[in-house]
Amino acid sequence: MKRLLLYIVLIAGALAFLYPFVWMVSASLAPESEIGNLILFPSEFTLNSYMQMIDKIPIASALFNSILVASSITFGVLVFGSMVGYALSRLEFKGRNTIFYIIIFTMTIPFQITLIPQYIIMVKLNWINTYYALIVPYLMNSLAIIMFRQYFKSIPQDLIDAARLDGCGDLSIIYRILWPNSVPVLVTIGIITFMAAWNEVLWPLIVIRDQNLMTMPQLVTLFAVGGRADSQIGVKLASAVVLALPIVLAYMFFQKYFIQSMASSGLKE
Repeated sequence: MKRLLLYIVLIAGALAFLYPFVWMVSASLAPESEIGNLILFPSEFTLNSYMQMIDKIPIASALFNSILVASSITFGVLVFGSMVGYALSRLEFKGRNTIFYIIIFTMTIPFQITLIPQYIIMVKLNWINTYYALIVPYLMNSLAIIMFRQYFKSIPQDLIDAARLDGCGDLSIIYRILWPNSVPVLVTIGIITFMAAWNEVLWPLIVIRDQNLMTMPQLVTLFAVGGRADSQIGVKLASAVVLALPIVLAYMFFQKYFIQSMASSGLKE
């Protein structure tokens, strides 16, 4: 009976989380006149909202920009985060733990505090309205460094010592020894970083004004609140579905590694 009640509660919770997304997809395929009824199964399914969305906004270029920016940031975070995590977990040098605690402290600083100084730097470098402004400030991630550091500490030192005896340097150890043994944490950091980069709206709104360089979240936000949707809820929902779909698909494919890493990444000194 206890297990039955537990499953009932879990199923109810799952349905509560899934319903808004399922309704959003269903409503985006429904006629505009039936969206306000909040039903999951309209009288007919139509792609009219998606066709209007494609006609109203340059969805293809925005999708390309989002993929380019999110993929570049994710790759950079994996490369640089693993290097710093390796140094903090395996290299002996003075102040190593102090640096680690400072990195943890930076996670408590709100983004709004660094927003203006970061924007000034972009202006000084003449990076406004360029991909550099979207990518470079996010190539280093505190959470990625911490997760790499904790995961690398769980890998046996004997494996690293054997690699050194074979003539491997630190970079070879990271990318040829540690990376193949750290697939769960790589996937987890990759998903989290890609999701954060894909959904970022505020920073692109500040540094990008050229429509050809706008990302999907930025363009969808301007489209939804800027009047170009002509108060059509179906078109707004269609753009929201297109925006959310890549993240959902990525998590569906890599959820096994994601859960495995989250279950095994406890803090370790």
